[in-house]
Amino acid sequence: MGALYLIVGEEGAGKTAICAGLAINLINAGKKAGYLKLKAAAKDADTSLMKKIPGLEIIAGERNAVKGRDIVLAEARIGKKAGENDSKAAYEAAKEMKAKVIAVEAFSDKTAKSIGVYKGFGESLVGAIINKVPQRLLKHTKEEVAAKYGAEGIKVLGVIPENRALLAITVGELAECIGGKILNHAEKSGELVENYMLGAMVVGSGLDYFGRKKNKAAVVREDRLDMQLAALETPTSCLVLSGGNKQPAYGVLYKAESKGIPIISTETNINDIVASIEKALAKTAPDHEKKLAKLAETVKQNLDIKDIS
Repeated sequence: MGALYLIVGEEGAGKTAICAGLAINLINAGKKAGYLKLKAAAKDADTSLMKKIPGLEIIAGERNAVKGRDIVLAEARIGKKAGENDSKAAYEAAKEMKAKVIAVEAFSDKTAKSIGVYKGFGESLVGAIINKVPQRLLKHTKEEVAAKYGAEGIKVLGVIPENRALLAITVGELAECIGGKILNHAEKSGELVENYMLGAMVVGSGLDYFGRKKNKAAVVREDRLDMQLAALETPTSCLVLSGGNKQPAYGVLYKAESKGIPIISTETNINDIVASIEKALAKTAPDHEKKLAKLAETVKQNLDIKDIS
């Protein structure tokens, strides 16, 4: 198969996540796969993520990286223009590896702005992947990017939707980022939290409100027993009690225990909790076992792997 070289014009497009999804699917298909990040530092976060994939060989700067392997995944960033050093280095690396090149872009109103740089790879460029597309814009984006790239003779290999599960943090990570303490079911600290709902925003029935989303953290003031109990009646990953460190009411703790829902208690107020969660989500990586599985599934469903490998 040779080498697949994923390139991006801007950080945050998700090229390493797509590398990981491709790697898992290729390994599951029985391929001997390796991962090479050119010029990667020893403690590089992307390499750390790829090390979590069972069966994937991490390659440290070998000149003939493909030898002895079915496929090698590599990645790099290009410059804003073809003449910049990053772009020139990427062109040379692709040529040396005889790699198939795939451009990865995150969804934005400036999608396809780097087409001129992509063309510098010549016949090595097999196409582009548009990543992190909002579900509601998926159909429109597929049509739009197919037209834009098609007009330039570039194939769109896949349009990958946003997946909230890949942005999730664990119950334990949530407790840490908001300065909280897990009061019960500490064994569930590794469970993922995909959604967040604030009890302070509820005017009507808390049961109807909290029932709208699952796999969530319900954030409620410690004095709102009605909202706490309502949240516990719905699919909830954890209940966060804000604004104090008192022991929960007996009825709340009993219901949480019986339903297997951890309670996090924190003195942090709701506004600061929201800010802390936003910071944590900005740094999250798809390195959890469940996230990696979901990532592989998302890539498989939205990308024709046989077409590029």
